[in-house]
Amino acid sequence: MPLSKEVRRLERSWQNETAWPKRLDWVEIENIRGWNGQRIRFPFPIVAIAGENGSGKSTIIQACAAAYQKQQSKGSVKQKGTKYASDFFPNTFWDQITDASVRFGYTEGKVSKEGSIRKHTERWKGNVERPIRPVQFLDLSRIVPIGGRVGYAKIAKSAHIEASAQMFDESRLGRLSNILGHRYDQAKMALADTDPDRPIPVLRRASAGYSGYHQGQGETTIAELIQTDLPKYSLVLIDEIESSLHPRAQRRLIRDLATVCRERELQIILTTHSPYILEELPKEARLQIFEQDGTRQAMIGVSPEFALSRMDDVQHPECELYVEDEAAKTLVTEMLSQRDPDLSARVTVIPYGAASVGYQLGQMVAKKRFPRPVGVFLDGDCAVGEGCCVLPGDDAPERVIFEDLARIGWGDLWIRLIRDTSVVSDACNASLPLSDHHDWIPEAAKRLMIGGNILWHAMCAEWVKRCLKKDDYQRIKGYVDDRLSDYA
Repeated sequence: MPLSKEVRRLERSWQNETAWPKRLDWVEIENIRGWNGQRIRFPFPIVAIAGENGSGKSTIIQACAAAYQKQQSKGSVKQKGTKYASDFFPNTFWDQITDASVRFGYTEGKVSKEGSIRKHTERWKGNVERPIRPVQFLDLSRIVPIGGRVGYAKIAKSAHIEASAQMFDESRLGRLSNILGHRYDQAKMALADTDPDRPIPVLRRASAGYSGYHQGQGETTIAELIQTDLPKYSLVLIDEIESSLHPRAQRRLIRDLATVCRERELQIILTTHSPYILEELPKEARLQIFEQDGTRQAMIGVSPEFALSRMDDVQHPECELYVEDEAAKTLVTEMLSQRDPDLSARVTVIPYGAASVGYQLGQMVAKKRFPRPVGVFLDGDCAVGEGCCVLPGDDAPERVIFEDLARIGWGDLWIRLIRDTSVVSDACNASLPLSDHHDWIPEAAKRLMIGGNILWHAMCAEWVKRCLKKDDYQRIKGYVDDRLSDYA
C-alpha cells in the first residue's frame, strides 16, 4: 500500500544532509542473549524491528538505550534518567554475563563516531565515556493496567481527592482523538493528594469523565505516550508498539509519530509483530530478526508479508517462493498456474521487499539454512545471485510484459478485460512514455477505469500464454523442482 503523507514528508526531510544531527547509526551486541557481534543498522528516522518472541528484538532496543547518558557522568554514581547495561543485563543465579559488549556507531553533527560499553568480569566499563543524548525507553510495563501497577491500587482504596493535574493542550488532545478515533473533550494527567508520584490519566468523552482505573488499556497507553516529554533530537525506544491497539489505531500512531519525528528530529526504534505497523513504513525502515542454525540475522528491507510469514504458525504448501514485490508475485503465480497447475498447488508465493533481501535469502537457500523448501526469484534487471533464479527478460517485470505485449498488438488482452480493443491499446500505449515503469499499470488502469491488480493479472495471463518462451519456463520449473528435491 502507498505510504501516508506523514511518512512521505518524513522521507523528504530525511534527505536533508543537515537534519538529524544526533543519530544512532548501528549497534553490535556481543555475547548477550544469543547475539554474537552482528551489526544492526538504523537507516531511517523510524525503524521497526520484527521477529518471533525470543528472537532478540528487545535486546536490541535495550542495548540502544544503554548507548547514551542523559548528562556527563561524574564517577561511578548512577544518574537519574540514564539507562545502564546493568539495568537490562544483570547477573543472576541463572545468568552470568561475562566477556560481553555493546559497540555502537553514532553521528553528532557531520562527524561519525564509535563507542562501546563492555563487561569482561564483574563491572560494565565505558559508561562515563558514552555520548550525551535524551533517551525515552517505553517498555511493556506501560501496558500493565493502572490498577495492577505498584502503588496504584492503594490510591484507589484510600480516601483521596485530586491534588493537581496537567491538562493536555489542544495539540495533544487532537492527537489523542485522532489516534484512537474518538472525540475527547478533555484529557489530563492527575495526581491524588495521597500520592504525589503516580500520575493517573483522566479523560472526558461524550460529557462523561473517567480515570485510568476505568479506561481501556489502549486509551491509557496512548494518553501516557502523548504526554511523555520528547526533547528535540531524542532517541525514543518502544517495545511492542502495537500492544492494546486495534489496526486503525496502530496505523494512526505511526503517522502521528512520523509527524513528531520530523518536527523534533527524533530517532524512533520500535519492536513489533504487526503487519499494520510495517505497512506504514518504507522498506529501509523494516528490519527482520530471525535465527538459522543458531545464528541470528538482521535483514533490512523486508516486506510485511515476508515478516509475517516468518512469524506465523499456519501450515503452508510444500515450498515457499519469495519474489521482490506484488507484480512479481502475480507473474510467478500465473506462470505456474497456466503451465503446471499441480506444481502451482504445492507452492506459495510471498513478496520479500528490497532486492538486497533477495540476495540474502538466496545465500541461505544455497546453504540450506531453511527447515523446508524455499526458492528466491530476482527481477530480470538484477544480477544473478547465489541460490536465486532470475525472472525472464533482462528488465523489471512491468517493462518486459508491457513491451512484449506491445510488440504483438496487446494480443487478446481486450477480451480478458472486456473492453474494446482500441481502448485497451490506447490506454496501454499511453503509459509507455512514462519514465517510471511503476507508473505504467496505475496509468493504464486509470484510463481503462479498472483496478490496477485486475489489469496486471490479465496482462500476466496474456503474456504467459503468448510470449513466455519454453526454455524460460523450463528453467523456472527446474529451479522450483530442485528446491523441492532439496528436502525430499
